[in-house]
Amino acid sequence: MELPNRPNRRLRCAIYTRKSTEEGLDMEFNSLDAQREACEAYVASQRSEGWVATRDRYDDGGFSGGTLDRPGLMQLLADIDDGLIDVVVVYKIDRLSRSLMDFSKLVEIFDRNGVTFVSVTQSFNTTSSMGRLTLNILLSFAQFEREVTAERIRDKVAASRKKGMWMGGYVPLGYDVRDRKLVVNDGEAASVRRIFERFVELGSATALARELRCDEFRNKRGKLIDKGYLYRLLNNRVYRGDVVHKGKAYPGEHDAIIDNGLWDRAHAILQESPRKRANNSRSRTPALLKGLIFNDSGAAMTPTATRKGAKLYRYYVSMDVIRNRDTGQETAPTRLAAGMVENAVVTEVRCILQTPEVVTQALAALKEDQAGVSEADAIAALHDFDALWTQLFPAEQARIIQLVVRRITVTAAGLEVDIRREGISSVIREMVAPHNLEAAE
Repeated sequence: MELPNRPNRRLRCAIYTRKSTEEGLDMEFNSLDAQREACEAYVASQRSEGWVATRDRYDDGGFSGGTLDRPGLMQLLADIDDGLIDVVVVYKIDRLSRSLMDFSKLVEIFDRNGVTFVSVTQSFNTTSSMGRLTLNILLSFAQFEREVTAERIRDKVAASRKKGMWMGGYVPLGYDVRDRKLVVNDGEAASVRRIFERFVELGSATALARELRCDEFRNKRGKLIDKGYLYRLLNNRVYRGDVVHKGKAYPGEHDAIIDNGLWDRAHAILQESPRKRANNSRSRTPALLKGLIFNDSGAAMTPTATRKGAKLYRYYVSMDVIRNRDTGQETAPTRLAAGMVENAVVTEVRCILQTPEVVTQALAALKEDQAGVSEADAIAALHDFDALWTQLFPAEQARIIQLVVRRITVTAAGLEVDIRREGISSVIREMVAPHNLEAAE
């Protein structure tokens, strides 16, 4: 008695498609659809062998074959590991990968899971040694083609840069792109020139960045700028009319925004060490307690400074000492380290501003003045005095102290700080402004 023929085993076929660019993917019938149609026809021709195409689509539109980091391919490999696929079908092998090393990894995964790989236009069997040899030869040519194309593109970019052409990328502040060329945006260009000029005046990128953030100055993408962005702007040779390729500058086709004189002055400052620039900035900063501090004899204490090497030492010295006046009596110290006395005064002001009596008086004054500051913001500003204080420029800190302190008297017992109560509401308004700016970010 003859046994009936046993049907072939059902083979689940996953069709994978890929296109390197997104061009044309929005069409009703695109390259991915064409690849899939050809693969489905091939699977249908093998129906007698038990081949059946799966319903799941494994498509990667706009992804390079030089990497395995593709969502469609990752899903395909996951389904292979789960035992859901028996055959992987592609239109050409370079749709799966253009890298010989990457393809070797894929073949290992296929073999480990008992999966067969088939190319519709390049018929071979990966389970045989001859099939593997053919596959490696084809992959070598695919990788060679990719590398030659990449070299050709790099050479084209280099040649275009040397001619001063704009080759795309992020458009710098101060320019627009028209007909693939950089064109000066007059409004933004004025801002760029002002940034360079202000940097030359201040000599500090940190101070300039804070100033620009307080003015809510934004970059081309609408974000508040930080010090890192400011350094990139100041070092961007596009602004002097150059284009740069691999660290070498070439004359560009576009117009310069910054002239050579301003560029050289700004970069003379940038060439100094950050520590030296910080010391220079501090040396130009007005003394925090100037005009407010006196000794117990009534003589004003004036700010002075001495320098030893690269280090600056600041003091408040009594005018009695400077003018060699003999008061005829023992008085408080006539020479105080500026940092020490300024920190002591700021600490005292912080304590006073947080007392319940002062808070109540300040809230009442704000309400009477109709300052537009909510009670919650006012209390938060007083509570966060330390954090808000550090965000202010030295000149702004000096203005705060001038508003809230009437007089500081240096005695043998210590410091006596006389607070200007009527100025506290103004202080709160000064402190709320940067607080709200940070909250908005």
